[in-house]
Amino acid sequence: MPYPFTLPTTSSFSFSSSFTCESHPSLPLNASTHRGVVRDTLKKFKRLPPHSQSPALSSLISSLHSYLPYLFALDAGLTPHPSHHHPEEITVTLLTAPQIQWRPTLSSLPPIPGREPPRLKITSLEYDLFFTLTTLAAALTLQSRLHLHPLYLTTTAPVGTTQRQTAISSATKSLLDAASIYDYLSTRSESLSSPPPSNDISPPTIRALRSLALAEATLLAVLKDDPYPAIVLQQRNENDTEWMYKSPDIPKVRAHLFARLCLAAAEHASQAYALVNSHKINADFIKYLDDLRRTARAKACRFFGIDAELGGEQGKGIGWLWAGLKELGVEREGKHGSSSSGEKAKSSLMKGLKKEWTERREDKKIEKGLDWGADAGRLEERRVIEMLEGKWVRQNDTIMTQPIPPIGPLLAQMPTGREIHTVKPFQPPLLEPNVLEAMRAPPDRSDEYGNYPSSDEETAVDSSMAGAFPGTPGEYRTGTPNYY
Repeated sequence: MPYPFTLPTTSSFSFSSSFTCESHPSLPLNASTHRGVVRDTLKKFKRLPPHSQSPALSSLISSLHSYLPYLFALDAGLTPHPSHHHPEEITVTLLTAPQIQWRPTLSSLPPIPGREPPRLKITSLEYDLFFTLTTLAAALTLQSRLHLHPLYLTTTAPVGTTQRQTAISSATKSLLDAASIYDYLSTRSESLSSPPPSNDISPPTIRALRSLALAEATLLAVLKDDPYPAIVLQQRNENDTEWMYKSPDIPKVRAHLFARLCLAAAEHASQAYALVNSHKINADFIKYLDDLRRTARAKACRFFGIDAELGGEQGKGIGWLWAGLKELGVEREGKHGSSSSGEKAKSSLMKGLKKEWTERREDKKIEKGLDWGADAGRLEERRVIEMLEGKWVRQNDTIMTQPIPPIGPLLAQMPTGREIHTVKPFQPPLLEPNVLEAMRAPPDRSDEYGNYPSSDEETAVDSSMAGAFPGTPGEYRTGTPNYY
């Protein structure tokens, strides 16, 4: 958590080959220059191993921010938009349909073994803008992962409270910025008459991505004041020696409020899942949405349990924990029907070994910076619930002896979710007046950015082929042929 997007790549392109700007003749050349920087930065980023991507990601986001004002200026010159208020009028004329290539990463078609999925040819500046903005939003999501990564490491000293709060706040801002971009694209897509060239930028996918970003940002608002994940992590961190002289602090959390926030996140994840489940979208992405819904509902159950336990209803609290395990798809020990004691022991042993192996694999992913959190936090939440369950069950068996209510009625009385974030409107970046004024001069060199041959142009598919091949979360390649 958040989702480990695979960034797309794009071909070189000369705007001067398809557009001319009467009011600002140098605009197409400058747009080509900045687009070339974005293309090169994307290629370099994709070739880096995960541990080297952190500084490269900042450079990539910066190049996208630098390029977008020029792209929006061309777009405004072709079709004026109410949200574009340039200080000068821009006039752009279409000479010929652009031939731009993008490699989608969320659409789902059978891949060709041993090769990268082909690029998709698009002939519209509008959809080039869509691909560019979704690339920026995905990069912002990856940036939020980089902020959160130190919080989950068990091979280094744990981060302090201030660092933890700062990391979560920065990650939340990145996710809300991504949600703002998706919200803008969703509104803009309503006025389009032609179908999108790829499911990556179709209206249902864009709305699903907006809901996903909101769900993840909402869960981070809970994580900021949730002490239990840090306590579970502390127990596994060999570099944490605080337990030798101090018991972990467990402050009273606003359990009922946090439960409703988690339910709001689950509702957003459910909406995203419903929007893309029937489309040709990467199966890993769809599974992540379902896992996120399960995790959010399990967290809500845990907080309802904490609220009950704080109120002296420990039996009810245990029932809520069991409800959380059910939401995660975890079968509790002792629920094996009429199986013999030997079969129960064997089943319990196999499940324990599988759980231990899964936990070790996830810890290795976190250590190496691979696609950690691709299960949307299900494993982490299971660890927290099982820690509380073990403690409360022991206390209830020896001291409280309260009856544990059935799970069904508890789940039936769940309230509705409560929102905490508001998505701010995305403001298309505009060129500074002095930059626009300078581009009234004729270009000082030829625009050759579209003349470089693409290494896989022969594999590009036409835009009439809706969808493309899926990317895999967190993938990277070194020493492979240049298919980017």
